[in-house]
Amino acid sequence: MRVDRPKISVPYEQVDIAMELIGITLLLGIWLFPLLNYSELPESIPLHFNAQGDADDFGSKMTIWILPGIGTVTFFLLFILNKFPHLHNYMVNITEENALINYRLSTRLLRFINMFCMIIFAAIIYDIVSISKGSHPKILNIWFLTVTIIIPIIAAVITIRYQNKINK
Repeated sequence: MRVDRPKISVPYEQVDIAMELIGITLLLGIWLFPLLNYSELPESIPLHFNAQGDADDFGSKMTIWILPGIGTVTFFLLFILNKFPHLHNYMVNITEENALINYRLSTRLLRFINMFCMIIFAAIIYDIVSISKGSHPKILNIWFLTVTIIIPIIAAVITIRYQNKINK
């Protein structure tokens, strides 16, 4: 790890603010939605889903709080890590001249990952609560699985290509 990289503050742009607000809103939602519906949940709720979106494992309704807990830890760890872009991994040598643009790209990607994680947690919690209450939205199906794999790959490819372009 290189510690001699420039330590500069990366100013927020509108897209950064939007991603942070979406992430925070979803973080609040993954706590509020189960909280508001907890009394209506049966004692046994779905814990795992197959690729078709069918629940194939069940457990106590207390387990609904595991996902918001993991989501909260994930959100705040990524949020804190984003405050230290000089510690992130880069494929180029970071100098005073290229630090801002590379740090901005890295922090933006991390914000996107954080927001995307909150979207995934929100979808899972929504499906668990909805199916537990008798509705069958089946958000968690083969398309959900495909999207959760493909979008991060696309984001990584775009980031790598852009980083190569800005550092020529």
